[in-house]
Amino acid sequence: MSILIAGCGYLGTQIALSSENRKLGYTALSLSGKVSAQLSGEILRCDLSDLDAVKKISHTIAPPSHIIQCASSNHGGPDAYRSIYLQGARNLLACFPTSPLFFTSSTSVYAQTDGSLIDENSPAEPTQETSQILRQTEDVVLAHSGTVLRLSGIYGPHRCLYLKRLLQHNATIHPDSAHRYLNQIHRDDAATAILHLLALPQAQVAQQIFNISDDNNWTQQQCYQQLAHKLKLPAPPLSNTNQARKRAKTHRRISNQKLTQLGWSPAYPTLLDALDHDPHLLPSFAE
Repeated sequence: MSILIAGCGYLGTQIALSSENRKLGYTALSLSGKVSAQLSGEILRCDLSDLDAVKKISHTIAPPSHIIQCASSNHGGPDAYRSIYLQGARNLLACFPTSPLFFTSSTSVYAQTDGSLIDENSPAEPTQETSQILRQTEDVVLAHSGTVLRLSGIYGPHRCLYLKRLLQHNATIHPDSAHRYLNQIHRDDAATAILHLLALPQAQVAQQIFNISDDNNWTQQQCYQQLAHKLKLPAPPLSNTNQARKRAKTHRRISNQKLTQLGWSPAYPTLLDALDHDPHLLPSFAE
């Protein structure tokens, strides 16, 4: 197996490290040509939104057995989403027509607000423009026999909003958000899930959508309460502000059953499991 990791940020770097642990060959693309970890694989500079740049890469390396498009928009708006995701996918498909493309999308494409259980057959009709661009990209990838990976909110060392706020003693629970379901996935579990799908026969994953999420569906209030109890900290108070939080717009439980039925299971089924067994998670917030 030879993997092209198109985007070597928070998730892509972990995919590279997990590939090394599995003795899998890979080449990673980075906008800057630099990565945050010590990697043994080849790191190439490339702007995925630039067709000529991607074409140059295709002339530099042999066609990979798989491509993982996991570049990040770095919290950019619609223009960034259009160039990095949509144009990036089109460029990769044009320059590597024989290599299956695995596109890391987001569960934000599900706009349900009723707390329902969501699987891959549930309607994905987002109202936010950025999520609409992700859906458009998904359709392009699926039309070219690719695979769509809808990831829940990624957390891990240095990146866990609820844990960070609790440790900094500035966490509050807005009444409108208290009972909203959270859907998360540890960064390392996201990487192993993706590599698990790459190892399956292509006929089993081509033109398929997979939710990548852990086994837990806490509400925001439950999350804070469980973390506070675990860390022996006071539970955050209810906020008295009248302004609803942006993150309260969606309310759904993401099912990972389709993926787990194919033999994958998360090492960290819940955030509490990650606190117990990821030695880097809690210390990373003291650095």
